[in-house]
Amino acid sequence: MAPTSAKPSSTESVILNPSPRLPLLIIIFGPTLLALPFHPWLSIFISSFGLFLLLQCFILRLEFTKSDLVVWQLGRELRRFPFKYWLAWRLFLPKLPGILYFREEASPHLLPILFDPIELQNQLRLRVGRLEKPNQEDKTLS
Repeated sequence: MAPTSAKPSSTESVILNPSPRLPLLIIIFGPTLLALPFHPWLSIFISSFGLFLLLQCFILRLEFTKSDLVVWQLGRELRRFPFKYWLAWRLFLPKLPGILYFREEASPHLLPILFDPIELQNQLRLRVGRLEKPNQEDKTLS
């Protein structure tokens, strides 16, 4: 497997670097809910979800191969998504960070962005760019 590079070709295998931004934002957001009448349960739930995502950030890896998106968990292949079955993809709120949506022939998928969002977007555009569904704000800028 080739390491992540600045300008990989579509034939190289690339593993994305983890980014704990989303889990840390959720963990920080949890205690801010203590002022609401639901406390402490809502705050505990939100913060626990953030801790779960933080753990996932360090045990999951996304690998882009020539023909597939592969999800690895602790060095074991968890799931493979062949690009030939993809119908569309889109990043929601990638700067916050947000969520990756992609649709295969069989079903849609939503994944939290636990990886470098710029690397993720670059790899998606390189490998399945023709299937990208632009955001509404992208359309208004054109």
